[in-house]
Amino acid sequence: MPVCITFSGEMETFMRVDLRRDTITLPTEEMKEAAFRAELGDSVYGEDSAQRKLEEYAAAKTGKEGALFVPSGTMGNLVSLLSHTGRGDEIIVEENAHIRTSETGGVGFVGGLMIKTVHGENGIPDPVDVERAIRRDDIHYPKTSLICVEIPHHRYGGIVPPIEALAAISGLARKRGVPVHMDGARIFNACVYLGVAVQELAVHADSVMISLSKGLGAPVGSVICGDSAFIERAKRHRKMLGGGMRQTGWLCACGLIALSDENIALLEKDHENARLLAEGIDTLEGVSVDIDKTHTNYVLAQVKSAGQVLQSLEQYGVFATLSKEDEIRFVTSREVSRDDIRYTVQCIAEILKNGPVSGLMGGSL
Repeated sequence: MPVCITFSGEMETFMRVDLRRDTITLPTEEMKEAAFRAELGDSVYGEDSAQRKLEEYAAAKTGKEGALFVPSGTMGNLVSLLSHTGRGDEIIVEENAHIRTSETGGVGFVGGLMIKTVHGENGIPDPVDVERAIRRDDIHYPKTSLICVEIPHHRYGGIVPPIEALAAISGLARKRGVPVHMDGARIFNACVYLGVAVQELAVHADSVMISLSKGLGAPVGSVICGDSAFIERAKRHRKMLGGGMRQTGWLCACGLIALSDENIALLEKDHENARLLAEGIDTLEGVSVDIDKTHTNYVLAQVKSAGQVLQSLEQYGVFATLSKEDEIRFVTSREVSRDDIRYTVQCIAEILKNGPVSGLMGGSL
């Protein structure tokens, strides 16, 4: 229940603002209705019509020959890696790539793959460094079988790397005969930021993983897109990992709406709110935000004693993530309003002015 807190002598209503992840985004009413109306069939036999429609739509939207529905982005990435490589091969990733840092080591544990990391200041490695990382043909070295890119980049605050760098990596990969996989969990955030169609990004990768459940609001699922041969290999690996589902129509009906142009356009509001938050807290003494790198729905705020500030924010009902010792990450979504953003800025200002607070959640005001 709301409680009252005091800001500069005035009573305000206690709110709950969840800025931890855009994964909190709830399905729309249209998605719920579509799910209940969906025709169902055994998807392993290819008999679920909603899944077929979703896969056909995703393939057409990305300009690929085929697509495959999977339960999660992590599975989608792993299925893609397995479908491009063999055990003992090496993949090249940016050093802070989600595939390396946040997918429980599946690339090594399940795939038996080695990882070669390359630094990337703006979320994507320098193409020259990527080419240097490709192994020469030598019996002493693992085979370089895949290059992975992440658009937008999670660890760098949702920044969107330049298309020119992506195109350069794609070009050198084709020259060297190495496929490219794109972790495009939030690729439509990048498309909205750049003002381009998704094909303009997907064309630079042999396979693309797209999450339906983050800012797009579907309850579950991702799709991986690529050529027909890749999709056939991916079906086998999805089954091996336990992703061979049955009546998927409930979920895929939501996924179709998630990928609609109208739904994707709503991401712009998330970006606007992130910008509002970034500009609001960057004016506060003791907080620094690189406004120029606030591209999508992420805000990275440099704050001294960030852990204490975060704990104090939680007392005011504002939830975010401690990404580094001196950095707090905020992620906007359609569950967060402009009023929520203004409230968050006000809370941070109050904390920085008066120091850490305690007891609010316990009702001791």
